[in-house]
Amino acid sequence: MKQLEIQTKLTIYNSKEALSETTRSLFLEAEKARERAYAPYSHFRVGAALLLDNGEVITGNNQENAAYPSGLCAERVAVFYANAQYPQNKIIQLVVTARSEKQEIKEPISPCGSCRQAIAEYEIKQNQPIEIYFMGETGNIYKTDSIKELLPLLFDKKHLD
Repeated sequence: MKQLEIQTKLTIYNSKEALSETTRSLFLEAEKARERAYAPYSHFRVGAALLLDNGEVITGNNQENAAYPSGLCAERVAVFYANAQYPQNKIIQLVVTARSEKQEIKEPISPCGSCRQAIAEYEIKQNQPIEIYFMGETGNIYKTDSIKELLPLLFDKKHLD
């Protein structure tokens, strides 16, 4: 028997002021999107913003539905829209922020498993990593250089051949 140890590398920022102007601007767009989220059941709002290589900024927010699990997360809303409207463009950065109406979220909220898999699909499609930044409402910001840091044993099209 062997053991495989997998490590994840994250960069931690203690404030938005430590980020580039572009990334701060994306967080502002993600926060605006977060406030437009449709979250009448969980009261947990998530906003996402992504930057394409053509300069376009795409936003998304979580969309809930009384018939669970018919809703969709903010990250997938943004990523799917980007690919539907700009299939030839690459995603450079993705930022995610969350806020609860029940408590202050001080810890970074990372993309869920389904979102990680969806992001992986487009990272593989574009053959270029996507920088991902995520945070709660306040507190530290985590950054990964690729979805592979969050989903190291990812499932992709090579498994289907």
